[in-house]
Amino acid sequence: MNYKRIIKKIFLLPVDIIENFYKFFFRIDRYILNYKPTYDEDGLFTNHNCDFMKDDLFIDSYNLGFATGSSQGWDIHWRVHILCFFAERAKTMGGDFVECGTNKGFTALSIINYVGFEKTDNKFYLMDTFDGLVEDYKSTNEKKTNLVTYKECYSEAKNTFSKFDNVVIVRGAIPDTLPRVASNKISFIHIDMNCVKPEIDAGEFFWDKIIPSGVIVLDDYAYPGYLDQKKAWDDFAIRKGVQVLSIPTGQGLIIKP
Repeated sequence: MNYKRIIKKIFLLPVDIIENFYKFFFRIDRYILNYKPTYDEDGLFTNHNCDFMKDDLFIDSYNLGFATGSSQGWDIHWRVHILCFFAERAKTMGGDFVECGTNKGFTALSIINYVGFEKTDNKFYLMDTFDGLVEDYKSTNEKKTNLVTYKECYSEAKNTFSKFDNVVIVRGAIPDTLPRVASNKISFIHIDMNCVKPEIDAGEFFWDKIIPSGVIVLDDYAYPGYLDQKKAWDDFAIRKGVQVLSIPTGQGLIIKP
């Protein structure tokens, strides 16, 4: 059979005939999504089920966090869902929580409300400069590409979490402030610092303190524009003998063996 001659004839035909030809031979109709999208935000577009968006507790928790203004109006429902799920799992494991990169407190406040953290005997350490990234800790490439600016927000964060006796705010740059986290038993860590050095330094510092089955959720692991962080965390995972699960939200997940 002369395939070149057949292909040449096909492309002289009307578009609808060509489409039917491909559907007949390649069954591409199997892959056409004939459903309306259920989720379209934060770089994630899907028609998969996302009923968590209708859950009253999740809605209340998300709205509380969103109201802090940390995301500047940018919605991240599925990212917060991931955090709340693993935080709920971790709260009964007997370990403390840590967040590296809190800003005004969007994700931390959502987690606290969702899991009822104030009713636990655990501590939640919130670590940040509360006024942006430290230029000295940026790599040469990050100084060129990471141009996001942050405003001073320590007073706002302090006020937001003042009613929680088991929340500890740690102000200052990581890695300098890491020794101020007194816990030796951690079940949940959320890392979102948009910068390789402090993130990996935090991972190294906390690794031996994370209890078995404890988790690290990486905010920027698969997010566009943060390839340096992905490579650094992949190297970290190799050193620790684990893997990073890449999540369509742009997050990454590490589970301590």
